[in-house]
Amino acid sequence: MANSDNHRMPPHIALFPSAGMGHLMPFLRLAALLSSHNCTITLITPTPTVSAAESTHLTTFFSSHPHIRRLHFPIPPFDSSSTPINTDDPFFIRWSQISQSLPLLSPLLSNLSPPLSVVLSDFAASMSFSQLADHLSIPYYVVFSSSARFLSLFASLPSLNLDGIEDFVEIPDLPPLPKSSLPPPFFNPNHFFTSFALSNVQSFRKAKGMFLNTFEEFEMETITALNNGRVLSTMKLPHVIPIGPLEPFNVENGEKSEKGSDYLVWLDGQSDGSVVYVSFGSRTAMSKEQIREIGNGLERSGCAFFWVLKGSKVDKEDTVGIEELLGEGFMDRMKSRGVAVKGWVEQEEILSHPAIGGFVSHCGWNSVMEAARHGVPVLAWPLHGDQKVNAEVVETAGLGMWAREWGWGGERLVRGEEVGDKVREMMSDEKLRRRGREIGEEARKAWNQSGSSQKALMEFIDELKHKNLAVIS
Repeated sequence: MANSDNHRMPPHIALFPSAGMGHLMPFLRLAALLSSHNCTITLITPTPTVSAAESTHLTTFFSSHPHIRRLHFPIPPFDSSSTPINTDDPFFIRWSQISQSLPLLSPLLSNLSPPLSVVLSDFAASMSFSQLADHLSIPYYVVFSSSARFLSLFASLPSLNLDGIEDFVEIPDLPPLPKSSLPPPFFNPNHFFTSFALSNVQSFRKAKGMFLNTFEEFEMETITALNNGRVLSTMKLPHVIPIGPLEPFNVENGEKSEKGSDYLVWLDGQSDGSVVYVSFGSRTAMSKEQIREIGNGLERSGCAFFWVLKGSKVDKEDTVGIEELLGEGFMDRMKSRGVAVKGWVEQEEILSHPAIGGFVSHCGWNSVMEAARHGVPVLAWPLHGDQKVNAEVVETAGLGMWAREWGWGGERLVRGEEVGDKVREMMSDEKLRRRGREIGEEARKAWNQSGSSQKALMEFIDELKHKNLAVIS
């Protein structure tokens, strides 16, 4: 009987991300991490991608990780006549296409060699993937790409009577959540995002566990409540496994962009903690009027800044120039203390730079975890989706401040005076900086040899290895 480590087959893990950089990046990082622990990895890539950034990052990833297998999964063109969908969001449309196409994946997975030990699926494909995994008799885990706090709301959605809520949502064992923090689509059961959420959350109970890019010290109360099983009365969630903050995957030196080298050289010339970084993620495009008010605010703040701009939701369609967005003369006035760029940047390179002293962020969860990992204070400006809930997590943890009066993105025009005042307040708050450094240290400890995230990941891998040994025996 085989009973030694020499006879253990490495676990074979398939990972299935959904559309959008916010969903892809955690999967790339998790794939690289699992591969570094002697697991055989197959990354399933739905194609074509919605954004150019997704395509570029996949190319870079596989060229730098040739030992990780790529399973191409072509998605059939969307037929709106046969499958009507009440959204024009290209990422939501792709989520729907992926879910409908998943039965086509069954023969591709069943023919993999060695056989799969487990599948890790994006939560946006949970309903269809749970059926597929059940059909193939493969255990599956959900990867939830937001905070534990938002998971507590998301999982509670089927049992909430939102029409009867006046001010707060009551979730057992957790502080009340302001009604104003709920994504507006949740109040419309016919909205694509809401109906899609409701259909997927019901399948969570079939998963063996749920991976979250967070860490115990950052969301201790919520993680404990979720795993105590008292948050939901109508459904038992699988065990929540915090494995954050996920580290960026390594790339070959040749993959570094010339643009990246340029902005890092500029940051090298700035004083420590003097630069405010401004970015609202890969899916957010503000109005030209709001962009110019932000520019006015940065000018008024007196702070050096590094600003990532977007002119449209999908990067392939973003053809507006920086000068047109910012107005003639702005960058000439600001050239001594500001940089504005368009397109994808390696955000962790920026946040890890000693010149960065603060981050004006939409509070997409990947951005929150990157800020936490590097101890960078955040000025939260939530724009849609889970971001108000995430902003509350940031504020509660002491990592940042939340400009609640600005509302959701596009709800009102936030004037330059307001932006400038808040940026100055964040950049001059020494207490916030100290707490940021403490959180950065807690994030690093989570990945020490005895850290909470390291321990959780190793327990998962060891369980798979022991199951493989039992099969061989």
